[in-house]
Amino acid sequence: MDFGISPEQEQLAAAERTWLQRHDPIARVRATLDHAPVTVDPAAVEHAAQSGLLALLTEDMGGSHVDLAVLGEEHGRAASSLPLADAAVAAAVPDRLGVDVGDDELWGLTRTAGELGSPVPMAADLAGVLAVEHTGDAETAIVLRRPELVPMSTLDLTRSWSRPKLNDTGAQRIPLPTGTVAAVRDALAVHRAIDALGAAARLVDMTVEYAGQRHQFGVPIGSFQAVKHHCANMTLRVEAGRSVLWAAALALDTDGPERSRTASAAAAYAKAAATEVAGLALQVHGGIGFTWEHDLHLLLRRIKVDAAMDGTVTEHRAALVA
Repeated sequence: MDFGISPEQEQLAAAERTWLQRHDPIARVRATLDHAPVTVDPAAVEHAAQSGLLALLTEDMGGSHVDLAVLGEEHGRAASSLPLADAAVAAAVPDRLGVDVGDDELWGLTRTAGELGSPVPMAADLAGVLAVEHTGDAETAIVLRRPELVPMSTLDLTRSWSRPKLNDTGAQRIPLPTGTVAAVRDALAVHRAIDALGAAARLVDMTVEYAGQRHQFGVPIGSFQAVKHHCANMTLRVEAGRSVLWAAALALDTDGPERSRTASAAAAYAKAAATEVAGLALQVHGGIGFTWEHDLHLLLRRIKVDAAMDGTVTEHRAALVA
């Protein structure tokens, strides 16, 4: 298959990167890191709502998962606290059934797992969470407005994570078409890996820049063959990860018989690649990369948590051979 993103999608990504650079999510995180929990930037929510990004996958907007992929990579690169992909996928589920759960509101997605849902990023800042469940032959979405949350302690300092309690007996229940739960699972897996890829891509740029600035024995460390190899391997991992994730996003849009396998293959490779990139970035940076003041650890932590959520590398590989 010969596939690449369109000029319009390149412009979409460039515009989002410009907005994120202007509002700098990492600077906002650092401003409160030592004394308050991270929150979603209200300006980011307003921007996403006004530009139609929250409703990107709805029928009225007519956007695609590939569109969402290029946006999600930029948010991962910027370490944004806005859970854009979760919100866009959550908005699309009731929209396609003609059910209104609130225009321009920030919603999350969870999959039921006993009395608790699966982990949701920034759940405390959301209007609600849509819980999808598969019971017997029936699939259902449970509309949970401001559910009770069980906070999680994770490595991630750029986002909070919680698990919603599924104890709201009066919550609205929406019957779902067969296959919706699997489609949501695949979409979350792909877009979580895309977020990790975005953070890894930024680490590549940071590492190459540092290798050109840091001198040892009178020359830039980037002139050493071992460092060159590290930077080349990091770039290869990011480019290959981006390719497989674009293919997976296209599979989400076409909804073919190989969608789940494509999603798991892409998520497994990209999450492993992003984790390797983070480790190499830390190695090339050396001591400065371990400091609290350097941004490297914020991106490394984000990648590690992305790799653990919505299917680990091991779980996705196991799905491929099942």
